[in-house]
Amino acid sequence: MAGLDDVFGDIYEDVDAIVLFSPSGSYHERFTELDDEELDVITIGTENTVGADPFVELPLEFDDVAERIRFGLEGALERGVVEDGDVLACATSVFDDSIDTVSRVRAEADDQHGLYDLFAKSRADPEVIKAVFEVAINLGKKGQKGKPVGALFVVGDAGNVMNKSRPLSYNPFEKSHVHVGDPIVTVMLKEFSRLDGAFVISDSGKIVSAYRYLEPAAEGVDIPKGLGARHMAASAITRDTNSIAVALSESDGMVRAFKGGELILEVDPEAY
Repeated sequence: MAGLDDVFGDIYEDVDAIVLFSPSGSYHERFTELDDEELDVITIGTENTVGADPFVELPLEFDDVAERIRFGLEGALERGVVEDGDVLACATSVFDDSIDTVSRVRAEADDQHGLYDLFAKSRADPEVIKAVFEVAINLGKKGQKGKPVGALFVVGDAGNVMNKSRPLSYNPFEKSHVHVGDPIVTVMLKEFSRLDGAFVISDSGKIVSAYRYLEPAAEGVDIPKGLGARHMAASAITRDTNSIAVALSESDGMVRAFKGGELILEVDPEAY
């Protein structure tokens, strides 16, 4: 009779490496004692609690398993821990804190979307970036009172961003200490997004201003055809400051992220 290895063995057969996501010390130790010197063991997690080498840091604990694996492998590719085309057995948790699931995944350099660079290498706190994305995506799904709306959020390096912009109206956040991610603040951001101008958000998530007209130099900015002034400003401000920008397009409903003057990520809110 066939055994479990005959049924599930193809998941881990001929893999180039084992990738452990946030393993316990005892679980990690079992793999370091494997009698296979040619099989690499790579650890990915928010903290290197097991003293693993190599180790790839996750700036966020992704609840979605596919996002967790995709993000981790993108970081591993960027760091040179794995190579394009490597076949990996990714062991991670789904139902509780212990590892309970193994997925066979091929690392593809062409599938990188800039997520790792956006979160792990940005000045702003990753949780702040995630919160801004969630606001933009939610706004893209529901709009403002059922109507499509555009919005622009500039995150990080707020002092320089303020110096390269001017107010279009009274700043409702001037003397406040509210932070993006707070449920009440999310409602406020959605309400204010119907008016012109960008939101400026600090590295730590404090909302510094609304209604800002961005004035970075636009010379040399190259954005895809069809994108308008909002995206031009997003690209230019991230080129001239150490910020990232998240833009929601009123015309096509897409959420786009800019960093270093480049478009690095596009998300369809309806597919998120």
